[in-house]
Amino acid sequence: RKTVNPLFEKRPKNFGIGQDIQPKRDLSRFVKWPKYIRLQRQRAVLYQRLKVPPPINQFTQALDRQTATQLFKLLDKYRPETPQAKKERLRKRAESRAQGKEDVPTKRTPVVRQGVNTVTSLVEQKKALLVVIANDVDPIELVLFLPALCRKMGVPYCIVKNKSRLGRIVRRKTCTCLALSTVNSEDRTQLNKLVESVKTNFNERAEEIRRHWGGGQLGSKSAARINKLEKAKAKEQSQKVG
Repeated sequence: RKTVNPLFEKRPKNFGIGQDIQPKRDLSRFVKWPKYIRLQRQRAVLYQRLKVPPPINQFTQALDRQTATQLFKLLDKYRPETPQAKKERLRKRAESRAQGKEDVPTKRTPVVRQGVNTVTSLVEQKKALLVVIANDVDPIELVLFLPALCRKMGVPYCIVKNKSRLGRIVRRKTCTCLALSTVNSEDRTQLNKLVESVKTNFNERAEEIRRHWGGGQLGSKSAARINKLEKAKAKEQSQKVG
């Protein structure tokens, strides 16, 4: 038996209502989260639980980081003109006209094209050299048809993470898809490398993408329940055999 020093008096705590202060606990389970957080969490869980058809599931397979970095480096060179730059360009042109010089329109530089309607028409006319689609467009129906259309028209396409990353290129908050229709001659080899990589990862995997369903993952409780039943069945079988 443990010897107890009589000088130290035992003072057991009472954690009943209105008694001693409760110990610190992790209360994150009991937090009333804002509605948008609840919705996005529920949506994420549903995507895991429900069977996701192949046309939607293909958006979970994005371009790898290394290729995406090269792609965004190329796209950065073809960002649209800023309003300030346009203003400056037009001011210089007006000044040259005021001095009596001949009005020569400035040559249009190749820029990245944005938006579903613009990109769709470029793909239909087979003018797009490369199409970039965001994987988190909401609602997904906006760009659901684009991969199939690109494959049909033989236009290289890729799916990248984050619509806000695409938006940064065209100076917006978000952007659903981008397309390159023309590039400068010095960037032609870099584009060809990207197109080759993108075709093997997306365009040429059409059959595999068409067959691959997503979702159907069980939660921890359901998985535990099924494991318990399986164990019980196995035990029963072993007893019968024994």
